[in-house]
Amino acid sequence: MNPLFVAVVTAVLGTAAVLATIRIVRGPSVLDRAVGADVLVSILVISLGVEAAVNRHSTTLPILVSLSLVGFVGSVAVARFAARDADPRAGTTRVDPQTGLVTVDRGDPSGSGGDDASPQVP
Repeated sequence: MNPLFVAVVTAVLGTAAVLATIRIVRGPSVLDRAVGADVLVSILVISLGVEAAVNRHSTTLPILVSLSLVGFVGSVAVARFAARDADPRAGTTRVDPQTGLVTVDRGDPSGSGGDDASPQVP
C-alpha cells in the first residue's frame, strides 16, 4: 500500500482522536462527554480497520465487531438516560454549565397538576 496514503490517514485519525479527547475532557455536559467517547470508539474501530486493510489480514474482525457493539450499547444507554432526564412528566431538568451536574425539579409532589385557584371544568 502507498506509504503516503497510510501517513495521511494516520495523521487525520490522530488529529480526530486528539479533538475527541479534548471534547471528553472539556465537556461541559455529560452528553458532550458521551459523544466524545463515542467518537473516540469510532476512531479506534476505523484505525483497526485501516490496519487490517494495510496488512491484508482479517484477524482483527472479531475485535472490530466487539468494539462496535460496545460503542453502540454505550450510546444507547446514554441516550436512554438523557431521555429519561428530559421527560417533561419527570419535572424540569437543569444542567449547571460549570460543574455539569444535573438537577431535576419534580414540581408539585401532590400530583394535583396546578394550584387550587384554577377554574374547574365540568
